[in-house]
Amino acid sequence: MNIHEYQGKSILKSFGVRIQEGLVADTPEKAVEAAKEIQKQTGTGIWVIKAQVHAGGRGKGGGVKLAKSLDEVKEIVKKMIGMNLITHQTGPEGKTVHKVLVAEDVFYPGDEEHKEYYMSVLLNRETGRNTIMYSTEGGVDIESVAENTPHLIFKEEIDPKVGIMPFQARRVAFNLGLSGPAFKDMVRFIMALYTAYEKTDSSLFEINPVLKTSDGKILAVDCKVNLDDNALFRHKDYLEMRDLAEEDPAEVEAGKHDLNFIKLDGNVGCMVNGAGLAMATMDIIKLSGGDPANFLDVGGTANAETVEAGFRIILKDPNVKAILINIFGGIVRCDRVAQGVVDAYEKVGDIKIPVIVRLQGTNAEEGKQLIDDSGLKVYSAITFQEAADRVKELV
Repeated sequence: MNIHEYQGKSILKSFGVRIQEGLVADTPEKAVEAAKEIQKQTGTGIWVIKAQVHAGGRGKGGGVKLAKSLDEVKEIVKKMIGMNLITHQTGPEGKTVHKVLVAEDVFYPGDEEHKEYYMSVLLNRETGRNTIMYSTEGGVDIESVAENTPHLIFKEEIDPKVGIMPFQARRVAFNLGLSGPAFKDMVRFIMALYTAYEKTDSSLFEINPVLKTSDGKILAVDCKVNLDDNALFRHKDYLEMRDLAEEDPAEVEAGKHDLNFIKLDGNVGCMVNGAGLAMATMDIIKLSGGDPANFLDVGGTANAETVEAGFRIILKDPNVKAILINIFGGIVRCDRVAQGVVDAYEKVGDIKIPVIVRLQGTNAEEGKQLIDDSGLKVYSAITFQEAADRVKELV
């Protein structure tokens, strides 16, 4: 589960990580009040206005602005809220800005000694260990650094038996070229950051940039956090941070029906039981000349209700020209799924695109007979090749 920058920073602060202070606002008037409060707390008369969307690269898209007066705060926020922000991570469709973070300006005037670093904590799936990835090249796209100057990216793997050790935090600070108060503060920063990552059951903490001020303070200026969905039952308070407006509506609706759904850009909708079979189905769609429009796993207990929900979600995509339903009857019987398809088809109403149903496993022949006898515009198939031929023929 992705959360906003201001939410991620609040988590970091609760674990003792120094952050760029700020307050969230969803109207220009609230933004001015937030700016006044920050000025009261920090003494700053300059503020950074940041669009709060689940995407990086906001600065290049016009989603990060500097305000030097309260009037500027109001004008900037007035233009920013409601804007369609397009970055390299949002895609060409962009994201609508619903709220902003009004933050203190942490770059001191005339400060030429400040330094920006990149730091993230994530799981290295090859080794099965949490890893701190960091670089002296902060404030820029880390992908570009990795491509052009890979020697400037360092990694520190954490042994799960003992957790992060102080000497590892010191090694990170040393590799970043720090000394004196900044070195000690970076060590504290790293230890607190890793603790936050581990205790929140996160899959990613990314801080870009981590700032070293001229007086040796280390703080998080930006923050991207991904929380592990599978551990949210242990963090009910974090679950409340979910912003449905930032998620794909179809994926949100699928979640309500316990369906695993990911929207893609193709023209063939697919509904499958089992993640492995779903991947194979997407392959056969591609090989037959189509492009998968989605990944939809209805699970091992598919019934009329889940099939109907799947139909409705897939049909909301105007790019879909055909639907391939691929069910393996193991836990669930194929004839029961076939009846569910017929019932769902009738409930959904006039489906103007062809539907191909491939059933294999328990009672597959009975299921095929139900489909063939339904009188509906549904094409049945038994083998993968039959399904592929149907897709090629109809798309």
